[in-house]
Amino acid sequence: MKIYNSYKDKLEEFKPIHKGKLNIYVCGPTVYNYIHIGNARPVVFFDTLRRFFESKGYKVKFVSNFTDIDDKIIQKAIAEDESELEISEKYIEGFLDDIKTLNCKTDYIKPKVTDYIKHIIEFIDELIKKDYAYNVNGDVFFRVEKVKKYGALSNRNVDDLKSGSRVDINPNKESPLDFTLWKKTSEGINFDSPFSKGRPGWHTECVAMIDDIFKEQIDIHGGGSDLKFPHHENEIAQSIALNNHRLAKYWMHNGRVSIKDTKMSKSLGNVILVKDVEEKLPLRYFLLSTHYRSPLNYDDEGFNMYIKEYDKLKTTIKTLFIKLELAEELTKVEVTDKEILALIKEFDGALEDDFNTANAITSLQSLLKIANVNVRKKPDYNYFNQLLKAINYMSYILGLDIEMERLSEIDKKMYHDWQIARENKDFKTADNLRTKLTNRGIL
Repeated sequence: MKIYNSYKDKLEEFKPIHKGKLNIYVCGPTVYNYIHIGNARPVVFFDTLRRFFESKGYKVKFVSNFTDIDDKIIQKAIAEDESELEISEKYIEGFLDDIKTLNCKTDYIKPKVTDYIKHIIEFIDELIKKDYAYNVNGDVFFRVEKVKKYGALSNRNVDDLKSGSRVDINPNKESPLDFTLWKKTSEGINFDSPFSKGRPGWHTECVAMIDDIFKEQIDIHGGGSDLKFPHHENEIAQSIALNNHRLAKYWMHNGRVSIKDTKMSKSLGNVILVKDVEEKLPLRYFLLSTHYRSPLNYDDEGFNMYIKEYDKLKTTIKTLFIKLELAEELTKVEVTDKEILALIKEFDGALEDDFNTANAITSLQSLLKIANVNVRKKPDYNYFNQLLKAINYMSYILGLDIEMERLSEIDKKMYHDWQIARENKDFKTADNLRTKLTNRGIL
């Protein structure tokens, strides 16, 4: 398996730190609003990555945080006349509801900043003791220039950053590049600390959580490409200062989502909220349709194509399943057919090549074509079972899996009666039965 390591800016062979185990951290949302489809892209991608690793026998420890302290949350609380905690809990619940509809797993560790204040304070205090951070009137800053490899992730030179710095001049900083670890403030939720009454800076939250939860360097740290600088760069700097490692062995970043070739941004107001998209699994299909590192452009025409593609997947699975159920031939089988095995190998190979979901989808679509051609022929139930098993395997990894309930005897009789009515051109009875079968999810 190969993964493109953003830190080294190249494709590398993947070797886990611990055999058979995998530690993954993905930066989560700041919870002041519902997520848009751009926010959903890393959630969907890393959920797919997790599914693939687990299917290969890895024990995955997956963590993604909630930033529930932030200026934007304070502003939202004022605007909606609610407390900050009410706002954050509302949008945490909204986030989890949204990703469930995208068929993303939610059984992972979900740390909140408010639950990690004690450790964040201890983390900052250690950086001060090691002389990597300094306190000025209650504000604590990190000494960027003490970290020799600062800028390695984003390929930036410290001298260039200083000369071209757009950071607001702060007379309390030793260098304009130094970033805030602790902010002295009486605004919004704040906490007592040895430094001042205030709250942590954004760049120290994730690294402190990783330090406490994993207590070692992790395998993969992920997030959107917009987080490379300064957020992830600053996480790495703190980890090097305190623990002498770059926090993660592999750094993975997904490309941004645009709408009609325009950058999608809440500040610009050109966002599509996940909760407002009716076709949720086709949205997941669409978000995986392009290699994760490439930008993805949304338009209605392109999205409609994946609504149709998802319908094809659903129809094929249902057709195979029902044929096997009606014949009472649905069984567990080993895939032995060479053509099906070749496509499974091709599918796995695409994901082992830096998680190329676009090519993996091509393998799935090739398998669907084979199934649709053969399902019309004389039934070969062992072959049908192999096709269904392979399709279910691929669709599960991609998070497009469709669960089918076993048919009852009543269902089977209704289906047979529907077929007879169609053959006899008893359209009224056929239409009535079709409606019942459709409502039961059989058609």
